[in-house]
Amino acid sequence: MLLSYGFRSTRRSEPLLSLSPASRFTIGETDFLLDGEPHRIISGAMHYPRVHPELWRDRIRKARLMGLNAIETYVAWNAHEPVKGEWRQDGDVDLGLFLDIVAEEGMHAIVRPGPYICAEWHNGGLPTWLTADKTMTLRSSDPAYLAEVVRYLEKVDAIIAPRQIDRGGSVILVQIENEYGAYGADKDYLEALVRQTRADGITVPLTQVDQPILHMLENGAHPELHMTGSFGGRIDERLATLREHQRTGPLMCMEFWCGWFDHWGEKHHTTAAADSAADLDRLLAAGASVNIYLVHGGTNFALTNGANDSGRYLPMVTSYDYDAPISESGALTEKFHAFREVIARHAPVPDLPEIVAADAPTPSAAFEAVADPLSLAMTDRGSFDAPPTLDQLGSDLVLAEYTTSAAGAGLLEAEVRDYAWVWRDGVRVGILQRTIEDRTVPVPAGERLTLLVEETGRVNYDKKIGEAKGLIGAPLLDGEPLPGAWRVRTIDVAALGAAVAQAPAAAALIANGRAAGPVGLRARFELDEPADLFLDTAGWGKGFAWVNGFFLGRYWRRGPQRSLYVPQPATRAGGNEVVIVELEGVTDAAAHFLAQPDLGHEVE
Repeated sequence: MLLSYGFRSTRRSEPLLSLSPASRFTIGETDFLLDGEPHRIISGAMHYPRVHPELWRDRIRKARLMGLNAIETYVAWNAHEPVKGEWRQDGDVDLGLFLDIVAEEGMHAIVRPGPYICAEWHNGGLPTWLTADKTMTLRSSDPAYLAEVVRYLEKVDAIIAPRQIDRGGSVILVQIENEYGAYGADKDYLEALVRQTRADGITVPLTQVDQPILHMLENGAHPELHMTGSFGGRIDERLATLREHQRTGPLMCMEFWCGWFDHWGEKHHTTAAADSAADLDRLLAAGASVNIYLVHGGTNFALTNGANDSGRYLPMVTSYDYDAPISESGALTEKFHAFREVIARHAPVPDLPEIVAADAPTPSAAFEAVADPLSLAMTDRGSFDAPPTLDQLGSDLVLAEYTTSAAGAGLLEAEVRDYAWVWRDGVRVGILQRTIEDRTVPVPAGERLTLLVEETGRVNYDKKIGEAKGLIGAPLLDGEPLPGAWRVRTIDVAALGAAVAQAPAAAALIANGRAAGPVGLRARFELDEPADLFLDTAGWGKGFAWVNGFFLGRYWRRGPQRSLYVPQPATRAGGNEVVIVELEGVTDAAAHFLAQPDLGHEVE
């Protein structure tokens, strides 16, 4: 499945036991109230699908050591139900287990189940099987859309409800929708979400979030939702704006942006620890509650990265480090210590044990090649008079090959979403790419024309959520539509890692340390013990990578990210295997590992 990266565990819906006596969490005239006493929330965001499940406790515990008393998480609908009717709540999406660990670590939880989440996550968390239905209006009171949302919320709330604080669990707040005021103003929609959430047994206070901008706060308001804000600076001004609209109760910044995300082809974003810490101090000194976005960002494993398009399409990189206080690999950063010092001025913080940071192991191994890797996980979809989109062919398809007969030479023009390699009779003649609006390539005369189209990340914000992917409309050759039928074959990208690992090798494909794509490459390396690793991708072009069957995600020479994080539980003592499927070509046919991550390489 697209949103699974190679981990399964026993499914859990009910908590194993009540982890603490039941308490009451409410909203008073000026404060959050825990059993009737004023309580300030000092929380941090952490998204469970972006962290290997065996590392959840480590990251949650480190957040507590920074001084936090709560963990907030989104719930991505498409991670739990990538195919309609095939619900998952195990392994990497075992929300119940995640919330139980939060409780076991003595912390509260805030859950934000959407159904839309943004989060720089694939399709904003909405399943592609849902958004492919163009007859329904997303994020609205459209009965067709609400029918699917109700079915989703019933499943998620069944996990959350028994874990609420009034039942001895960790959950103190549940958010309705996400930044809805920036998108719409359908009050019937918000009312339907509130009504369903309450009907599902959610009794804790309900919240909403929007940027402290007048029309957003007004559009997203509902009388049963406590308003919170999302911002990362101008603290006093934004709290004042929030107070104008939320006249009673506590002020809360539900997303205190302490870093930022990265797009392929742009610089790596960081924020000065001292500046972020000063803003956090202003928030806490004002008496506000806070949710630090993010305390730990994690990774867009597999194919879960989103994209933005505010006039230019820009896909997210695989790392979701976000310059957070706890790094992608779990390291305690300068920002962690600066935030901990600030929090200690306003609330008790636990003692910090000595945590020794060490460089990651740096093994290297030469690759052996596998020919025609895409054919190992390819499905022939038949012939079409016009090229279908990926969405018309099925849920969560990422890679498809479109072939037609076209004899003449000329200028090929095609709209691809999002990146395509063009072949004439098996010889690559050019690339089309949406990011730089490159829609044309000259092609020589021949017989067969093939486009291999990759969806590089689905838009996660604003009105382009759910847009069609693949080859959009009929390509033109010198301004004329290409005649004839299109043969379409799709590739199951998630299955490629295992397929390449098992296929016979073809040594002749590597010459002078180089190999042209598409090509499968694999190498074995040794470790003394399981360890976090940073896979060096600097000598590779564009493709996908796995270690021991664990789907790390995408890499791209364009940068800024030039290494992939390999979580320690995905490795083992002794022999390990790295597999890549390279779509363009490598200049270094070997697997190297770095002592430290390379997230800020100069872009190409």
